[in-house]
Amino acid sequence: MKILIVDDEPGIVMSLEFLMKKEGYQVYIARDGAEALDIIRQETPHLVLLDIMMPSVDGYEVCRQVKESESLQETKIIFLSAKSKESDIEKGLSFGADLYLTKPFSTRNLMAKVQELTAC
Repeated sequence: MKILIVDDEPGIVMSLEFLMKKEGYQVYIARDGAEALDIIRQETPHLVLLDIMMPSVDGYEVCRQVKESESLQETKIIFLSAKSKESDIEKGLSFGADLYLTKPFSTRNLMAKVQELTAC
């Protein structure tokens, strides 16, 4: 199973990469939305862990493009964001995200959700 981690915070990327590799996932890293879209088109990951606030292309736009692409219909998206208002969560889900978790998040809860979404 391929997972793409998209975040511009190196600490978060490192910890998520370690966690996902430990669970046996093949991990790809993108530091911004434009890089994420390139990797998504090339590798077709099963799941994208996606930050919203990033340079160049934001997470909402990445999510929109993935969900509108016929070839990426099976790709699941989990937003991991510091934006925690109810309106932010609703907006993320309206773009087609499968789940929206606010930072800081429980890694145990995240892993349970990742396993749930990749088991489908």
